Amino acid sequence: MTVTVLTFASTDEAERALAANRGARLIGGGTIVMRDVNAGDQALGTLIRVTDPALRQVRNDGSRILIGAMATMADILRAPDLGFLAAPARAVGGPAVRNMATVAGNLFAPPPYGDFATALLALDAQVQFSGASSAPIPIDDFRRDRDRYGDKLVRAVMVERPRDADALRWLKVSRIKPKGVAVMSMAAYLPRGATPRVAYGNMGPAPLRAFAVERALERAALTEQGIAPALSAATEGIDPPTDALSSAWYRRQVAPVHLKRLLLGSPA
Repeated sequence: MTVTVLTFASTDEAERALAANRGARLIGGGTIVMRDVNAGDQALGTLIRVTDPALRQVRNDGSRILIGAMATMADILRAPDLGFLAAPARAVGGPAVRNMATVAGNLFAPPPYGDFATALLALDAQVQFSGASSAPIPIDDFRRDRDRYGDKLVRAVMVERPRDADALRWLKVSRIKPKGVAVMSMAAYLPRGATPRVAYGNMGPAPLRAFAVERALERAALTEQGIAPALSAATEGIDPPTDALSSAWYRRQVAPVHLKRLLLGSPA
């Protein structure tokens, strides 16, 4: 099997090459794409890489922070303004994987990967594609139509800087600690006086919002009594897979247990 790698300095050139090469795939850190190449996936004949340094930038933009699509998990951990995302970034593999795994790669990664996208979903991030006229779209819309964007080049994601340092809570459940693949991941954004957002990873074909849990948490105290209605709604709207890590039945059974730990700040 022969794989051709085309490297471009600009996103515009890369997009033109992507449109001209049917079946071509963008490659960032390669933590998922190269696994498929090594497994002999015959559909991966052409890989397209972009070297534009702007794609790795982390930049303040008023109340928002812009994170380049090619920023790695290690970049996230080094960025002083992104301390609130340190826990989900640190949960992605070991040091070697974190040096390669990118923000955009997590957006498109299939279960059981893409944990970082779960945190971005809880934070109500926006996804920006390349092109000067490309307006950012809410990550909810991106997640719903993710398969439509496989031939688009993501330029950056934007997140609002949390008003409360501890507003984002994160939990990853894995059988091998600390760097095993997630059985499930959960993120909850619980800012004081604002609507909560709760997201699950590996509980469906892409990260998903736990809308019933969010409704139950509105104006609720983060106590055992206060979160009881949210725990009762923990499995509403989920479609967990059965895979080598776990069965769908098991994921449904333990979801309320881990949601309780997340909301109360208890260790997994």
